[in-house]
Amino acid sequence: MKKNVGTADKAVRIIAGLGLIGYAVYSSTWWIGAIGLVPLATAFMGVCPAYLPLGISTCKTAEKK
Repeated sequence: MKKNVGTADKAVRIIAGLGLIGYAVYSSTWWIGAIGLVPLATAFMGVCPAYLPLGISTCKTAEKK
């Protein structure tokens, strides 16, 4: 699959994922931690499946000359 998650998007996803996991640890709500794994996984893979059908990409692409 073509990467569609840019650098700034990755940073936001990592912070959100770690925040959700941290909240789950302190609140003893395991399912919130499981939800926090989704943004982490998409950040490290560089592909967001929700972006694919919408045609969204936050990656910078090289311009053709």
